[in-house]
Amino acid sequence: MVSALFKIVLMGDGSVGKTSLRRTYMGENFRAQYNLTIGADFAVKKMSLSGGHDISIQIWDLAGQEHFKSVRSTFYKGAQGALAVYSVVERSSFENIMNWCEECWSNAGRKIPVVLIANKVDLREQFKDNPAMQESMVSTEEGQKLAQEIASHGVITSFLETSAKTGENVEAAFLELAIKILEAKSWSG
Repeated sequence: MVSALFKIVLMGDGSVGKTSLRRTYMGENFRAQYNLTIGADFAVKKMSLSGGHDISIQIWDLAGQEHFKSVRSTFYKGAQGALAVYSVVERSSFENIMNWCEECWSNAGRKIPVVLIANKVDLREQFKDNPAMQESMVSTEEGQKLAQEIASHGVITSFLETSAKTGENVEAAFLELAIKILEAKSWSG
């Protein structure tokens, strides 16, 4: 049996659902109201992977607002993987993902694995008949293309669509990142 501790960061613009993803993953109740994360929030959870890997993950939920950028930089140190989160109904959060990746890699000191997360997919149906919202919606195909762009930087990358509200793919996102971190470790020796 192999046991390990992985430090991961949840990064992305404010209000994309990073804290809600973490809370849902930790088995806490979903909260519809938005509460600003100040600096970073922290949680630890254990998981068992096939092949006898018992993993503990430290989840660092980073504040998304620009004015926390200088504080955030220290939280990337030692990170082994990242969940890069955008909202499917906030195009600007999607357009900022590469900035988040660059900030992460710069502060972590290396290009760590990234699982690109398209969050709030439950809102697509709710806003499908709203022309004003259609312009800011991000399609699955656009998310897949962005994941390919991240991978083109020599980064182990994958893409998932999630809903912190319904729980869709939330557990899978964290599991996928743990697997990607293990892949990166096997590649680097």
